[in-house]
Parts: sequence; structure tokens; C-alpha cells
Amino acid sequence: MATKKTETTPPTRRVEHTITHVEAQSTNQQELQHITKGNATPYRILAIVLWVLALGCEVAAILLFLGKFTIPFLKIPNVWQAVIFLALDLILLIIGSQMWKKANHMDPASKKNKLAFWLQNNLGVIVAAVAFIPFIIIALTDKNASKQDKTIAAIAAAVALAIGVLTGIDYNPVSQEDLQEAQQVITQDVYWTAGGRVYHTHEDCGALANSPMLAEGSVTAAIEAGKTRLCKFCANKDGIENVVTDEVLENAAD
Repeated sequence: MATKKTETTPPTRRVEHTITHVEAQSTNQQELQHITKGNATPYRILAIVLWVLALGCEVAAILLFLGKFTIPFLKIPNVWQAVIFLALDLILLIIGSQMWKKANHMDPASKKNKLAFWLQNNLGVIVAAVAFIPFIIIALTDKNASKQDKTIAAIAAAVALAIGVLTGIDYNPVSQEDLQEAQQVITQDVYWTAGGRVYHTHEDCGALANSPMLAEGSVTAAIEAGKTRLCKFCANKDGIENVVTDEVLENAAD
């Protein structure tokens, strides 16, 4: 169960806000999950589309490296053309992973099924592996490529793989149980901005100093709006433990 603590936090700043009250749309957990699932669906679709395009760029990079075709107007060797498509692959992969993580925070999985919870929160890592490991294997085993081309291609793909894996990891995953815990512990209205995933229990929180427009409502209303993490400053000020929070830097950016 959530508990209280006495830890203090940095002083807050009073700023003038225009506040819009938002009523919660759901009355029970089933309705809430239906709403959050609907909020997350566009981001999941976008993530999947971007990942499919990323895999398409990997296929193009493989064909370019193998010399199956070339792009004449680039006027550079095929290995470097392949590297360009690996870069496009990485960009699409990263954006897709961010969209997927945003969807997971809006509509999280339950910790009751540990495998499903892990898969949903690490799908970006799995896609990163699929997006670059086949290229690395093909590049290193191609008998017709020079040693130099193999080295260039393998290093480029390995670096892209590392970046893709690191950006695909959700270092602070949210579960359905986390959201339910927050609803039980925080009974007063909270505040949030249009962007980000954080809600605040104090209007004068320093993290809101540069946000003149705020929404106000219950934790349920905040969760429906895609805000799934309590501000760490506010948690410290209120002495709230065991409710999922963002790190200080994430709050500052919100």
C-alpha cells in the first residue's frame, strides 16, 4: 500500500495560470481502460507504420549492399548508399519507439502477466534487433564484398543497433496497477499541461512555472488525458511514496 513520508522538496514558485476544469469520463476501471486504450491506439498505429517503414529501409540497405540495385543520382559507392538507408532505418525506428512508449504509458499492460508486460514494454528493443541484426549477418558473410565494405557496413549497423536498443527501452514502465494505486492514494484534484505525461498535485509547482495553461481534475481525468506519472517534486512535498513518478529532469521538461 502507498505510504506517506516526510521528505522535503525544493521551494515552489507562484505563477498565474489559466485553469480549465476537466471532468472524468469513466466511473470504473473497465471504462477507464476503454478510454485510455482509445487514446493510445493512434500512437500504436503510428509506431507500427514507422517500424514497417524502418524494416523496408533495412531491406533496401541489404539490396544496395549486395549490389542488387543502385541509386545513380547519389553518386557514391553502394556501401555508403546502404549506410544512408540504415540511418533512415534508425530515425524511423526511434520515432516509432517513442510513439509506442507513449501509447504504453497511456494504456499500460498489467503486471499480472509478466511475459505480456515485458513484451509490451520492450517491443521497441525487439524491433531494433530485427531492423539491424539481419543486415549485420548478411554484410559479414557476403563473399563478394571487400573487407573494407564489410567493416564499414557492420560498424554502421552495429552503432545503429546500439542506439535503437537504448532508445527502445522503457526505463520507467507504467502498469495498470500503478495507475490504480495513484487513484486510491491521491484524492484531491491534480493539474497537468497539454504536453508530457506528468500530473501535479500543486498548481504552484516549479515545474509548471513556464506553463500558463493548465487543466485541472481528478487523477482519473488526468489518466484519461494520458498523464500517468505524478510529478516527483509534488510527491516529495506531499510525502507520497509508492506512486509512480517521473524523474526531476522529466518534470522540468514538462
